Amino acid sequence: MSFFAKTRKINGCLAICFQEDGICAAHVVRSPVGLPSVEFIGFFPFAEPLAIASLEKVAKEVHAERYQCSTLLSFSEYQVLTVDAPNVPAEELKTAVRWKLKDLLDYHVDDATIDVMDIPADKNAAVRSKSMFLVAARNQLVQQRQDLFTQAKFPLSVIDVPEMAQRNIAALVEPEGRGLAMLSFDQNGGLLTVTSGGELYLSRRIDMPIAALEQADEAERTASFDRVTLELQRSLDHFDRQFHFVALSKLILAPMGKAGDGLQQYLATNLYLPVETLELPSVIDMAKVPDLRQASTQQRFFLTLGAALRHEEKVL
Repeated sequence: MSFFAKTRKINGCLAICFQEDGICAAHVVRSPVGLPSVEFIGFFPFAEPLAIASLEKVAKEVHAERYQCSTLLSFSEYQVLTVDAPNVPAEELKTAVRWKLKDLLDYHVDDATIDVMDIPADKNAAVRSKSMFLVAARNQLVQQRQDLFTQAKFPLSVIDVPEMAQRNIAALVEPEGRGLAMLSFDQNGGLLTVTSGGELYLSRRIDMPIAALEQADEAERTASFDRVTLELQRSLDHFDRQFHFVALSKLILAPMGKAGDGLQQYLATNLYLPVETLELPSVIDMAKVPDLRQASTQQRFFLTLGAALRHEEKVL
């Protein structure tokens, strides 16, 4: 199974994502006209470690056999690397990429499941240097995830990564012809992506769980805001140097619940970009799931919704 394998759209996509305290499920249907529609969401608490019985229960409750299903790896389960694209024919790309990975992984490259995605180059440059993202995960982990879903009677079609899920939502709000930075947080930390034209150009993880941004102590909370700001400044400066041909329009904060307003105001004061908070109902139809209008619920389901927005990818 590849991370970016092609899938057929059958009744939209049912995404299943694991969090520290439970399983999130979301079914989203794209429409040729109008907004993508969230058909249902569900959160199913479980006690760690996750048992097959817990996932089987979810499969029965959501009638998983009706859908094409996807899931996300967590940040600790894979690596995203940026490398220069090897100058080889397409049929030799995977082999060439494996040679590049030999010195970049902390395990043997033969034990890795990998996939690749192009990073668009400057169309106006005289010489176009090409880069690409490499996604790598241990074969054993990928197989275990497939086995888990098989035993729970989930028809798993795609194993995806959070960067792509966030890209899917960013694509709904990108200004035409300009780039968009998007920042989200969950229990594991922050994720910054920069996209343009529906393509991912940059991703950075920020080692800052959302709980650190919600601290009651003002001094500690401000220190966390400072760290996030510094990481953003470094990442955006790097992006400007590396992708000067993409004009960034703004930074969008994903829904964050109680920490959102304070961080938005702090970043708006300290960054050169306009900083806004994403109004998720403006890009996704939530009429069938009124609970999703709460910011805390949007924060919990943010990446799950992004995974459920998946559509066919071009593969190499």
